[in-house]
Amino acid sequence: MLCTRLTNARFLTMDPDRPVAHDLGIWRGRIVGLDEEVTSLPAREVVDLQGATVLPGFVDSHVHLAWAGLKANTPSIAPCQRVDDVLAVVARAAARAAPGAWVDIAGYDQRALGRHLTAAELDRVGQNRKIFLMHDSGHACVVNSAVLDLLPAEVPHQDGFLAESAMTAVRQLRLPYSQEELADAIERAGRTCLAEGITACAEAGIGGGLLGHSPVELGAYQLLRDQGRLPLRVQLMAAGDTLRPRAAHRDDGIPRALDLGLRTGFGDDWLSLGALKIYTDGGMMARTAALTEPYEGMAHTGQFQDDPERIADLIVDGHLAGWQLAVHAIGDRAADLALDALERAQERRPRPAARHRVEHAGLIRPDQLSRFARLGVSAVVQPNFLRHFGDDYADVMGERRAPWMYRGRGFLDHGVTLVGSSDRPVTDGSPLRAIQFMVERASTSGRTIGPDEGITVDEALHAYTTAGAYACHWDDTAGTLAPGKRADLVVLGDDPRRVETSRIGAIDVVATYVDGRTEKGTP
Repeated sequence: MLCTRLTNARFLTMDPDRPVAHDLGIWRGRIVGLDEEVTSLPAREVVDLQGATVLPGFVDSHVHLAWAGLKANTPSIAPCQRVDDVLAVVARAAARAAPGAWVDIAGYDQRALGRHLTAAELDRVGQNRKIFLMHDSGHACVVNSAVLDLLPAEVPHQDGFLAESAMTAVRQLRLPYSQEELADAIERAGRTCLAEGITACAEAGIGGGLLGHSPVELGAYQLLRDQGRLPLRVQLMAAGDTLRPRAAHRDDGIPRALDLGLRTGFGDDWLSLGALKIYTDGGMMARTAALTEPYEGMAHTGQFQDDPERIADLIVDGHLAGWQLAVHAIGDRAADLALDALERAQERRPRPAARHRVEHAGLIRPDQLSRFARLGVSAVVQPNFLRHFGDDYADVMGERRAPWMYRGRGFLDHGVTLVGSSDRPVTDGSPLRAIQFMVERASTSGRTIGPDEGITVDEALHAYTTAGAYACHWDDTAGTLAPGKRADLVVLGDDPRRVETSRIGAIDVVATYVDGRTEKGTP
């Protein structure tokens, strides 16, 4: 007897051997059959989906759940476009905090204001609190003098604006969040993912780096798992700077490792250790992505997070230690560094099945596409970046380079695995809205950006299902609707392949199934 049979639906299986079905059977959280394999079998529950379209649950291969959940409960200046309005929000938040406390403000983006805020401006409203405005990119912040006074003199800043490693120095001044605080934030963000049809995600960096919230951050996820509160499947990327030199046996060839030698693959179907997250450069929004040519109308080319040789050595050491690598590289100069180091690593110890990834791949020159393919490196892109920020990004890249941003067709035509993701909460996390952009390549203003990089709806769906599962080493259990796979599904109010492209992002997510059970999200 089946646990559940879902019927009267259009199942888009993403399995080329059986692309469409109308019935699906579930037993103990797994798919046991389709159509004639299950239609005549008795079931404890039969669910009539009334003609809905069903896909494998979306996989978001690059998110920041803790940051997203914390940001949702933080005062925000996002709607403000005048400096005085921003300072009024800061003043109200400071008034509610205890003297000397840290005051967090979300939603900071200098582009809306036309310039960066200054420490002196924050001092006027800070009321002797430590003011910390997090840039929406996650790569910078603005602080007041109460924070600057605590920093070593060698930490660089521009009137209170600190980027990349300088921001990390600020974050290190603070006590870590508690595991309970982080668990609540992760659960909150996970519920939002479920409401958008996401059943599994990869948390892009815990325990260190720019966005680590605690040196024992993994414990917050384990706490949720133990309490049955983890809303969806999560793969955790350890931040590269959590590795330490280890005196392992010479034949092991492991120069650096986490304690006990933990690496990619440890865990279970709900919570596991994924890739090692390594930063090379900054972000396009903060103008710190590392480019080979200057930003349009500017004199600088962004920056690396650290000395390039040290970054390359960490990439090689991570590969030698057996990790899958997720290398953050937004600018083309950063992509050169990442690809050079990955090639060197594979020459030292060939691991063809490592499935290394470049996170973002925000600006990729035509000559770099074949290197991705030759090295077997996946491109984990964020289509909604261009949907929301494309007008600005296209302006700072210029007419020649704009079509190279967050590519689609270029990767696929070269045989590169194209993986969809969100980088939530940097921008909108909806897979359906991202899929729409991947097809039409239009920003919210209607501006078309690199139209030749548009792909088909089927290819975009593949990026958020089958390719996402592949990038996370889940392809034996997720990514398609086939017997033996996990019963993780998204039920949609319409078929993305049959509606007008402009309507894909507005399709209703009717239900999300994880382990064969409907899960409640937070819209």
